[in-house]
Amino acid sequence: MRLTIFTDYSLRVLIYLGAQRDAKRLATIGDIADAYGISGNHLMKVVHHLAKEGYIETTRGKGGGMRLARAPRDINIGKLVRGTEEDFALVECFQEGNLNCPIIPACVLPGILDRALRAFFRELDGHSLADLLAPQARLVRLFRTSGIRA
Repeated sequence: MRLTIFTDYSLRVLIYLGAQRDAKRLATIGDIADAYGISGNHLMKVVHHLAKEGYIETTRGKGGGMRLARAPRDINIGKLVRGTEEDFALVECFQEGNLNCPIIPACVLPGILDRALRAFFRELDGHSLADLLAPQARLVRLFRTSGIRA
C-alpha cells in the first residue's frame, strides 16, 4: 500500500505548521514548498483541503498565510489519512462489485488484507500531530537550514 502525494503533502504541511507554531509570522505556501523542495502548485490544493476540513486557518493579503486551526494533540493522523485518501482497495477484489477473479468464493486473501488494513489504521488512530512534532526543536532547525525563517 502506498499513500498518495496528496496525503504525504497534507502531513508535511501540518508538520511544518506545527513545528513553526511559535513563530511570529504566518507561514506561506512558498515557505512550505521551499522547506521541502516541492511544488507550490500541488500545495495550493492541499492547503485548500486542509482549510476546508478545519485543520488550518488561512488569511489572505499582505501579511497573510496559514497556521494550525487546532492544537496538534487534536489532529488525529488516522482521521487525516482517511480524509485525504480516496481508495483503500488493496487488491482488485476489494472494489465494490468486482467479480473478475474466479477464486473469490474460496479466497482468504481479502480477509487477511482487510485485517492488515484495520491494523494499519489502528496504529495511525493512536497518534496525533503532537506525536509527529516530538522533535520540534530539531524540526525547526532543519527547516531553518533549508532557508526558511521562523
